[in-house]
This record gives sequence, structure tokens and C-alpha cells, in this order.
Amino acid sequence: MSGFASYLPLSQRATGDDAAVSSDRRRALADVIDAAAGLLPPDDADAAARRFVDIAALTSEAGTESDPAVRMHALAERVRTGPRRRLRALAAGVRALLILARDRGAPAPLDPLVAGGVALYASTNAPADRRAVISGRTVRASDAEWSFGAGPVLEGTSAGIAAFLLGVSDDPPQPVTPRR
Repeated sequence: MSGFASYLPLSQRATGDDAAVSSDRRRALADVIDAAAGLLPPDDADAAARRFVDIAALTSEAGTESDPAVRMHALAERVRTGPRRRLRALAAGVRALLILARDRGAPAPLDPLVAGGVALYASTNAPADRRAVISGRTVRASDAEWSFGAGPVLEGTSAGIAAFLLGVSDDPPQPVTPRR
């Protein structure tokens, strides 16, 4: 490689097998559904499962199993083995999981890398007031090794950042105070 191109960040990328790289989000969405099944409240599991499925835009795929947790796990398996899913579908599932976790007062069992992908997606699709909060900033997860953007750093948990950008929480990532 010659000239200025050798100084560009992507020009120094190591070559390798990219066969595992895919835009298909079936597995991640199925994992989100399985995580939601584990958060269903014992006293109102059926209503919580139906609400999750509605928010996740999976109503047409929901099964008829009588036990809500079994129904959710069956849905996860149908998603896992069904047609390809886009990041938009994963974002809807993550939003539904974050709402369920918030309503239960429990932490969301969400993979930080999944939360990062969804947060990046949501950063371009969030309402203008939420995009304004992160505009001109670097958004960095405190519990994972991902960040996006440029400028002064705003930091939060990966799930917290995703929740803010998806409109589930009103708690934005916070400025990082420089260490002395």
C-alpha cells in the first residue's frame, strides 16, 4: 500500500476469514426472548408475556402454549430457526426486554455487545431530543469495550445507554469527569 492510504484506520485491518460475519440477528433476538421468559413475574406471567410480544412486534409469531414461559421459549426457537432478522427487529426485542426488566425492578439480562449494536442503531433513529444529548459526543459503555461518536465522553452501562436511546429510560449517559 502506498501513499496516504496506509494512514487510514481501515487500511491496516488484518485479513482473515469473515465467514462468521452476518447481518442476521436471529440468534441475538432469540436470546433476548429467552431472557425475557426468565423475567416473567409469577403472579402475572401471561399478561407480561403478551405485552413483551406486542412491544417486540412478534404478535403474529406467538404460539398458543398455555404456559407463558413455555410459549416464550417456543417463540425464541421459532425465531432462532426462522427467517433472517434485521437490527430493527432486534432493537424492538431489546426495547421490550428493557421495559419488562424496568417494570419488574430487575436488571436486564442483556449481552453488552447486543446492547451496543442496538444503541448504535438507536442513536440514528431516536427522537431528536435524545439524539441531541449524544450529538458531538463519544458514547462509551462502562461495562463493555465499545464506544461510538466523537467528542467529549458520555458514559453509562451498555443496557442504560440502550434504554435511554430506545426511550425506555430518561437517564442519559453522564459526562466523564477527568481524573487528576
